[in-house]
Amino acid sequence: MFKLLLSLSVLLSPAVLSASEEAKDPYMNALVKELDRSFAGFRNAEKTPLYYLGYELTVSKYHYLSAKFGALDADSEQRGNKLDIDMRVNTMGLDNTHQVKGNMAWASSTQSQDLPVALEGDENALRARIWEYTDKAFKKAQENFTKVKMNKAVTAAEDDPSPDFSPAGAENFYETVELQAPDLAAWRERLKKHSARMAGYSFIYDSGVTVSYENENRYLVNSEGTRVKTGNNYITLTYYLTSRTTDGMELSRGEHYNTDSFAGLPSAGKVDADMDRSIAELKALKDAPVVEPYSGPAILKARAAGVYFHEIIGHRLEGHRQKLEDSGQTFAKKVGQKVTSDIITLYDDPNLTEFRGVPLRGHYRYDDEGVKARRVSLVENGVLKGFLMNRSPIRGFAASNGHGRRSSGLPTVARMGNLVMKASVTSTYPELRGQLIAECRKQNKPFGLVFEDISGGFTNTNRGGAQAFKVLPLLVYKVYTDGRPDEMVRGVDIVGTPITSFSKISAAADDDAVFNGTCGAESGWVPVSSVSPSVLISELEVEKSEKSQEKPPVLEPPLHDK
Repeated sequence: MFKLLLSLSVLLSPAVLSASEEAKDPYMNALVKELDRSFAGFRNAEKTPLYYLGYELTVSKYHYLSAKFGALDADSEQRGNKLDIDMRVNTMGLDNTHQVKGNMAWASSTQSQDLPVALEGDENALRARIWEYTDKAFKKAQENFTKVKMNKAVTAAEDDPSPDFSPAGAENFYETVELQAPDLAAWRERLKKHSARMAGYSFIYDSGVTVSYENENRYLVNSEGTRVKTGNNYITLTYYLTSRTTDGMELSRGEHYNTDSFAGLPSAGKVDADMDRSIAELKALKDAPVVEPYSGPAILKARAAGVYFHEIIGHRLEGHRQKLEDSGQTFAKKVGQKVTSDIITLYDDPNLTEFRGVPLRGHYRYDDEGVKARRVSLVENGVLKGFLMNRSPIRGFAASNGHGRRSSGLPTVARMGNLVMKASVTSTYPELRGQLIAECRKQNKPFGLVFEDISGGFTNTNRGGAQAFKVLPLLVYKVYTDGRPDEMVRGVDIVGTPITSFSKISAAADDDAVFNGTCGAESGWVPVSSVSPSVLISELEVEKSEKSQEKPPVLEPPLHDK
């Protein structure tokens, strides 16, 4: 699931430090010493041997500011040090992380548990907590492996007998990513001014402006010899405004500006101009007609197309979904086959830091299993080439390509980073619009749809439900074939199934743009980006979106009481 998600300060560039400075790092020292001691001590402590031990320690600093109607309503700061433990017993072929199937599925548990450790970096205090958590993790791993063996004995054979884990080379890298605190007093005043701007409109029922910044450094060490410290900065400035129609539909507009440095945020004047545009759009949406269910030609503007690719194809090319017994395995046996238009090439590259000057939120150097990030070719000229892989092998793909990701406290699975769609044949956007009208006439449709903005979406990849996706538009226009002006409409969601929908892409523009956001899945919430041009889809299905039965407010807002 993909959703949207801040004075004058300087982001210090990541500094690769000397070996002597790394040796003084209490976090790294505590992790390495306790890992070496634990691996040696636990390796043959039970009949089922320990064969792999990995630690990830995430050290984060976070600050959040929010303002509504010209006044601050939130100002909070947090620090957190969280440990994740990957403990594996028996062998790579079959270990305690193996999927437990059928009626015993409830008995499986995560490897990692979001474990807090000392904030102050005291080596002895750190080691004591790591020791405590590791002992519990070892006992749990033994217990889980017993369940795995029992489950395999009483359930059907698996379609993909690939091992549970794959080897990876030892990595050594050390950087400290720092972020100098901004001028908070200046930001508090700026947010109040921005938020007051939206208080002057009676049709805006809720609104706000937020700025958040997070500095995150991750330590990754394992029994294979990996010793990595790396990090990222995540800075987001957001405004939003909402309203409600007389038929109970919630409407919203807004903008999210994501970057890794305060210098990358827009000026106050740029934000004010964007807010004025959003205010006008929200007012127009209140009077816009509702679109009836429709199937026909449509254009997804560039950022909206980025969300579309993320939902309809990105999640289904995550490696573990080709192996899990309860997964739809949509593309598991389609490698080498044509799955979409010849013009489409799709890849994921977490190494990209920006696209045409826009920072990419999905950038990272090493994944959460200590594997170096790398570019992965997924679709080339319409033909499926590969999958995003963590260290859980699947048939035909035996090794990780650096896409194992998670939030602290959850097991690592294959996830997207920076998903990029490139088209080999493009036109200008006005030309693409002309192709939309031509396709509508060919299909005897009086209009097509243009999706200007999308908030996010979700997809179901499980066999137990409809293996479909839904994308949630925010701003949609009808484009008529008879020359009438475009008409803003509301109340539609994009729906479909991946194999059919992916095959309906017919043309693309040359207006590539970035969508930055946060994606939620079974391994938690991770920062991601999508890059795509606008695309023409010959047949897109929409259905009426969910709405409440709540009426608009009985009284005008107090600032507008007549």
